[in-house]
Amino acid sequence: MSRRPIGDHALLSDCRSAALVTSEGSIDWLCLPRFDSPAIFARLLDENAGHWSIGPDAAAEVTRRYLDQTLVLETTFHTRDGTLSLLDALALGTRERVHKLGRSSPGLLLRQVTCVAGRVPVTMIYSPRPEYGLVQPLLQPVRGGLIARGGATALTLSCPVDLRVDGSTATAAFTLRAGQSIGLALQAGWAWAQEPPRRSTRQVRWRIRDTLAGWRSWSRAHTSYQGPWRELVEHSGRVLRAMTYAPTGAIVAAATTSLPETVGGERNWDYRYTWIRDASFTLQALSTAACEMEETAFFTFLARASATRLDRDADLQIMYGIGGERDLSERQLTHLSGWRGSAPVRAGNDAWRQDQLDVYGELLDAAYQTYRDLGPFDPLIRTMLVTVAETAARRWREPDQGLWEVRGSGRHFTHSKLMCWVGLDRAISLAPLLGAGHRVADWSRTREEIRAAILSQAWNEQAGSFTQTFGGADLDAALLMIPLVGFLSADDPRVRSTVRAVAARLTDARGLVHRYRTADGLPGQEGTFLLCTFWLAHALALTGDGAAARNAFETAAAHANDVGLLAEEVDSATGEPLGNFPQALSHIGLINAARAIGGLS
Repeated sequence: MSRRPIGDHALLSDCRSAALVTSEGSIDWLCLPRFDSPAIFARLLDENAGHWSIGPDAAAEVTRRYLDQTLVLETTFHTRDGTLSLLDALALGTRERVHKLGRSSPGLLLRQVTCVAGRVPVTMIYSPRPEYGLVQPLLQPVRGGLIARGGATALTLSCPVDLRVDGSTATAAFTLRAGQSIGLALQAGWAWAQEPPRRSTRQVRWRIRDTLAGWRSWSRAHTSYQGPWRELVEHSGRVLRAMTYAPTGAIVAAATTSLPETVGGERNWDYRYTWIRDASFTLQALSTAACEMEETAFFTFLARASATRLDRDADLQIMYGIGGERDLSERQLTHLSGWRGSAPVRAGNDAWRQDQLDVYGELLDAAYQTYRDLGPFDPLIRTMLVTVAETAARRWREPDQGLWEVRGSGRHFTHSKLMCWVGLDRAISLAPLLGAGHRVADWSRTREEIRAAILSQAWNEQAGSFTQTFGGADLDAALLMIPLVGFLSADDPRVRSTVRAVAARLTDARGLVHRYRTADGLPGQEGTFLLCTFWLAHALALTGDGAAARNAFETAAAHANDVGLLAEEVDSATGEPLGNFPQALSHIGLINAARAIGGLS
């Protein structure tokens, strides 16, 4: 099992796929050519599932950072005899700039090792294990590197130093002196295709420089945010861009699968997909930390993936594959032991089969934001959105699994009803553009029915709060959405009381917020959610409590790792990051909360 802390990893991306690098210089996770491809290195989930490590053959103090305005990682090892620098990047396409990032990324992992001072012996271990560790490939030495063959993938390693091959692992030991540098590259391709050319140190250096220029061109074009925590917001914007699948505009929820919500537990899910649930808040974040082109691409993906006929209910799934795929059937990878023994490890996510009514409101709210910023819809999208509104109006009374995807029978979740209200509210505003003026009267009546039901059945006078379900008494952090989506004004006494209740009863000793404390049909516990803590900061800002909002924000933001990446959850007992990593929603929550708090000044 892998024992490295989840927060020890840094993200590399070419806007198509992702790698995770430990502070020891080991690539412990790599999926090519897509985020959801089977992993080539998966030591993150099992010690025997492959990695590629480079580092000094001696004890070292380690510092690391992303080079300014990029996702090119620099790890610096300070040993007794010298200093070693390691640059890591997933190459962008040649001369890709600004909004073209990822359009022609070659699936090329670049590593440059430089001795900055003194003399440093270096050790490299290259142990590819395609298909999540199932394949132990044959390693064939060739001039300038080696070829790994096995299964459907051939891996070409460019390496200018001598390699020793032992089975499916290659090692190298060499010494660099001040000013000396070598470049290495790994490219994946179809096993029966022509082998890609091997790359020299000079070529590796040039591709890293070009990738730096690509990231910096994007960053310079997206600097309009002038509010508090500007560096955090801009970095989170880069992280969202890094988690965008450029060919379609889809944004993955996280770069990994099966990192658990509790150590040793079984709440281990595959997050390398796009959730409709996240749509409206993603668009808000993109409008702050990116620009209208990213907004357009993301909404267009959502609209095309969820397209449906007008004469049927909108059969929206809660999530889609990054290419728009609908069947995301789950399987267990039983040969993997899981991070710290947290099994099972899963590929795919059966939550795509769940029924969640909130998706109608999420999609219509996303459409409303897109229209407000970007202009009219095409006929296909108009037809689809009318269908979505009609379906929300018909189905809002039904039970469902809710946005947290609880297992077991459906319930009447307040958040689901709230988002049906949001869907109709936004559809009424969009009606002239949707050619649906004749539906406004009916939609308005249904919207008011939903509003009355929430106010009468979700408010609990004894609890002094709205509640997770109709007629219930339990709290849910999703209730913070009530002011965020405009259902009630932030100065409404019921809103203020609900925000206070969440802060008092769902917050742990660290000041971080749990989603809920009720049974959800799954064994075990979970950590606190960084997204929910940013929601609390956002809601506090709307109610005008700036000091509490800033405190909640900074409490959550302080749990970023040393290179500014946020996990999904935090272990209340240890403060250790949990869940799939990095988590897009945590960075989205940071951006939106920062903007809301900035609006107080």
